[in-house]
Parts: sequence; structure tokens; C-alpha cells
Amino acid sequence: MNLPNKITMVRIIMIPFFIAALLIEFPFHQPLAAALFVIAALSDSLDGYLARSRNLVTDFGKFMDPLADKLLVCSALICFVQLGSVPAWIVIIIIAREFAITGLRTLAAADGIVIAASKWGKAKTISQMIAIVIILIGNWPFYLINIPAGTIMIYIATVMTIISGVDYFIINKKVFRTM
Repeated sequence: MNLPNKITMVRIIMIPFFIAALLIEFPFHQPLAAALFVIAALSDSLDGYLARSRNLVTDFGKFMDPLADKLLVCSALICFVQLGSVPAWIVIIIIAREFAITGLRTLAAADGIVIAASKWGKAKTISQMIAIVIILIGNWPFYLINIPAGTIMIYIATVMTIISGVDYFIINKKVFRTM
């Protein structure tokens, strides 16, 4: 297993530790959860950079890297519902979009079509990560000036999720022509 794939696997292994740090109360559990999430999120950029720059792109990495991202984001959002930080309907929209796009990619792959990440998909991911981090750090420093930045960002992430999902289906409508 090459280095980028090892980094991806470490990101997946970090998820249960992140969940435990978020949901089990102990001294400094929230900063630990935030740090674990940020490290995992940043490792996504690192493994992608290493894979591309060193010509280490593999089928395993193409499958596991986006799966690791989805597991990390969905884990955080589901925990937020349990904690009362994010409404369930937002998490349902985000997870439904992930299932729909994964299904679209699976259909496309069966026809030999590769669906690359779009600018909207990347914007969606970035907005989700920012929203999650702001919520994890308790809306700091925005709470000092009474701005609900976490709430604002999760709504922006939801809008970006919807836009990117619609965009993927419009751009890749050819996948449905073969059915």
C-alpha cells in the first residue's frame, strides 16, 4: 500500500476516535474532537497531493479517498443531530445527495464513464468542512459578536450541497441515456 493510501486509511481509522471525542464528555473533549477533525480533513488534501505529484494514483485510492471524506463528514453531521447542533433535515439532504451522486458515479462507471469532481462539488466539500469546524469550536470567535457563523455556514453548505448535486445530474445526464 502506497503512502497516499495509508494516509487515507489513517483518516478512516481516526473517525471513531473523533466520534468518541465529540460525544463522550471529558476534559477538553471538544477541542480534541475539533483537532482530530481538522487533521483528518487536511490529510485529504495531503494524500491527494502526494498521489498526483508522485504518480501514485490507484483504483483503491480513487474509491477509498472520497469514501473516507463522506464517512468523516457524515459522522460529524450525525453526531451534531444527536447533540442538537444541526437540524436533522439538513443532515438528511446532505447524506441523500452523497448517496445520489455515489449512485450516479456507479452507473457511469458501469458504462466506462468517470465522473470527476466538479467545482461545485469541491465548493460543497469546503463549505461543509468549514461549517463543521466552526460548530466544533463552538462558533468561536463569532459568538463574541453574536454572529451565528456555524448556523450560517451549515445553511450555505446545504445550499452548496443541493447546487452541486443538481449540477452533477445535469452535466452527466448522458449516463441515463444508456438505460
